Amino acid sequence: MSTEYTCADWDRVQLAAGVAAFALGLRSSDILSTGRGSPAVSFGRHIAMYLCHVGLGMSLSKIARAMNRDRSTVAYGCHTIEDRRDQPEFDEWIDQVEQGVRGLLPLHFAKAA
Repeated sequence: MSTEYTCADWDRVQLAAGVAAFALGLRSSDILSTGRGSPAVSFGRHIAMYLCHVGLGMSLSKIARAMNRDRSTVAYGCHTIEDRRDQPEFDEWIDQVEQGVRGLLPLHFAKAA
């Protein structure tokens, strides 16, 4: 697995992990750790992956490289969150979190995505 990624990719991953951690009451360092962690941390990591992909426009491969994960792991995390969007309360919550991430992007940073 390649560990090469750009600084902008890492910045996006850190932003998404920070927002996910804040929204879930976790530490972003736990979300970004290479271990599995608790179910809550794993869920937070899935949220961060989803935010990177949907909210920040990153490809699954870029997310995988920046988070030191396999692309299929990132795809699984994104699909897990997408499946939960069938629940109205969760859908509303994740939509607000996603909008929050998008609102934090500087204009020049959003154009680079």
